[in-house]
Amino acid sequence: MSHIDWIVLSATLIGIIAYGLYKSRTSKDLDGYFRSNRSLPWYLVLLSIMGTQASAVTFLSAPGQAYTDGMRFVQYYFGLPLAMVVLCITFVPLFSRLKVYTAYEFLEKRFDVKTRSLTSFLFLLQRGLSTGISIYAPSIILSSLLGWDIFLTNIVMGGLLIIYTVTGGARAVAYTQQLQLVIIFVGMFLAGYMIVHLLPEGVGFTDALRISGAAGKLNVITTGSSNGHFDWNDKYNMWSGIIGGFFLALSYFGTDQSQVGRYLTAKNSTESKVGLLINGLVKVPMQFLILLIGAMLFTFYQFKPSPVFHNLKVEQKAQQTVYKDSLAVIQTIYAAKNKKQAALSTDYINAYRANNSVETNTLKDSVEVNNKQLDSLRVAYKGYIKKAVPREDDNDTNYIFLRFVIDYLPVGLVGLLIAIIFLAAWGSIAAALNSLASCTMIDFHRRYHNAHEDISIEQSKKEYRLSRLYTFGWGIFCIIVAQFANRMGSLIEAVNVLGSLFYGVILGIFLVAFYIRWVGAKAVFWSAVVSELVIIALFFLNQNQTISLSFLWLNAVGALLVVIFSLVLQPLINFQKKNLRNRI
Repeated sequence: MSHIDWIVLSATLIGIIAYGLYKSRTSKDLDGYFRSNRSLPWYLVLLSIMGTQASAVTFLSAPGQAYTDGMRFVQYYFGLPLAMVVLCITFVPLFSRLKVYTAYEFLEKRFDVKTRSLTSFLFLLQRGLSTGISIYAPSIILSSLLGWDIFLTNIVMGGLLIIYTVTGGARAVAYTQQLQLVIIFVGMFLAGYMIVHLLPEGVGFTDALRISGAAGKLNVITTGSSNGHFDWNDKYNMWSGIIGGFFLALSYFGTDQSQVGRYLTAKNSTESKVGLLINGLVKVPMQFLILLIGAMLFTFYQFKPSPVFHNLKVEQKAQQTVYKDSLAVIQTIYAAKNKKQAALSTDYINAYRANNSVETNTLKDSVEVNNKQLDSLRVAYKGYIKKAVPREDDNDTNYIFLRFVIDYLPVGLVGLLIAIIFLAAWGSIAAALNSLASCTMIDFHRRYHNAHEDISIEQSKKEYRLSRLYTFGWGIFCIIVAQFANRMGSLIEAVNVLGSLFYGVILGIFLVAFYIRWVGAKAVFWSAVVSELVIIALFFLNQNQTISLSFLWLNAVGALLVVIFSLVLQPLINFQKKNLRNRI
């Protein structure tokens, strides 16, 4: 990376930190630190919600996801707009009326303290692990650019994040996310423009779409059915997206403190609702465009020399082992196939323009066959890399977009695009650390340490200082998790799989709380415990291929299990109480 790129990168990041600290002036108490004194307008709430959801994983891994698996991942978000409507009707008015710091305070009022603590603990567990993965994403960039060990870059990245999150609190998070998203959208637009601009002369945007479509990369809508049978293990289709995605979005935005904390900073419930509803409208097209960059990148590499393996650092290590000759042989064959692919793609475009349907179909088949051969070579290459450096990650999905940025973008724009990925990471991770600290302070420390004390001004200041320490502690925890995130494959998928292990059960608890008023604390608590164990068992059974059930369905299953078990247990508990009273 050039000196100019380093200047652009450093100036952007330092500027964001300074801006966040400047805007972070609030009252030195929990209301200021966690809720920004409930002072933010809807547009800042919207940007904060989007900035929290759109992490570095989104901008680093999503284009690679589309490059390898097509754009069907966008269906994951199909249930989100409907979930926003339900949230605005049910969740937001209640949280605003109760003036809670965390979503889980409501559960103690509705059930009891152990149900509140269980739900908050489940959130802390999954959000702490997910945030560790989110720290790992930008660490990949530092590792690739500087040649540092990934463990060191995790510490550097996590340390920078801790500084301004500990110092600024919720207000710093919200205001920095506002500026971050503006820079991110500009940068991603420029990246998409450069991909099309760098295509061979005469090959335009519509031609690029045609080639990626012919290769199956524009598979935006899929049914999940083949030969008349629905594949429950199919990760992304319209039904898993609408149903499973609805339950996941409802849980994420309605019960995950990292999101609830964003709209609790709003001036009133109307501002919260507007922010959520507009998020529901813009999220799907935003994700579509990010994935489209990956599909365009696939077309780009149909014409340009494509790396066999996109993680250059790991590849260089493998080439220094006894497998270097085997790797070189595959590279030679791959380069020839890649060159042939460019010729076939050019002929395909020319045949289509000439309205020669017979030749177009023939060339389309040839392009597809050659692509499959290239894929086979990549698989073989990864096999040798795994043998050569068994401790390294042989999945290069997260490096596809980064490799393009470094190899092809002009000076200055490289620094800006890399800064964007850092900014996306900082926005989501800062919000997550703030939410982890708020739950720790409100749901555990304040609840168990001084639950029955009146909060004096001095006590409030003490809690403020302690909250910053909790933020620091969670930052350290997330850095430790990041050290173990190097074998999780596609990071955007790994984060969502992890969330699906907990979100359904958490949502089920809230659904019972809101809609089944006659179910009590004991029934919902044990229903949640049993349901969580069932979900974990289903996940591992699917991993072992004992059953076929995609992770998105776990969100719906978890929520429904809690509801069903609660409905079954409550009459049994009532019957037991009745018998006990009769005996007495």
